[in-house]
Amino acid sequence: MTFKNPIIGLCQQATYQISATRVDQCPPDEGYEIAFAGRSNAGKSSALNTLTHASLARTSKTPGRTQMLNFFKLDEERRLVDLPGYGYAKVPIPLKQHWQQHLEAYLSSRQSLVGVVLMMDIRHPLTEFDVLMLDWAQASQLPIHVLLTKADKLPFGAAKNALLKVQRDIKKGWGDNASIQLFSAPKRQGIEEAHKVLADWLGLLEDEASASIEE
Repeated sequence: MTFKNPIIGLCQQATYQISATRVDQCPPDEGYEIAFAGRSNAGKSSALNTLTHASLARTSKTPGRTQMLNFFKLDEERRLVDLPGYGYAKVPIPLKQHWQQHLEAYLSSRQSLVGVVLMMDIRHPLTEFDVLMLDWAQASQLPIHVLLTKADKLPFGAAKNALLKVQRDIKKGWGDNASIQLFSAPKRQGIEEAHKVLADWLGLLEDEASASIEE
């Protein structure tokens, strides 16, 4: 019998909910929420769109276009959040400071946040921003799942070697708090693996197990 991940149906019905520039503009802090983070141009919006089978997040060849906390509703209890891209040099300093202030406020205060999906360009992993996110997640005892995006930009062997190296570096610096995988939006690589992580964090695998027992 093949396993049908319950997250797939929810992702297919994902809809835009609201955008916020400050924490007090966010939806009510209840239920389950997963945040998608990444340095500008790491492929964050493309990954989010691929995982939801929709064009929810705005993609652009100009990094730094995501300038708000963008919330997408899966059902009455569950949401995905596209966080502002970070670290692009051409973004004005005051805007950078605004993003940093409110991003930190969101990450430190949001009770419904159950995990962070961190996008890293496989060719430029573990940037300063990536390290900050890993440090924060470890301090907050919050799980973090790394997508090594743009895996199609490297030959298969080189991509696997990059995965193993980053995996070793993360385990050495942050223990078992973070999991990691290869991902490519254009090639649709790694979708099933990522969906399992999302389903687990959103409490869907528990619901599925309970339903199976009742049947």
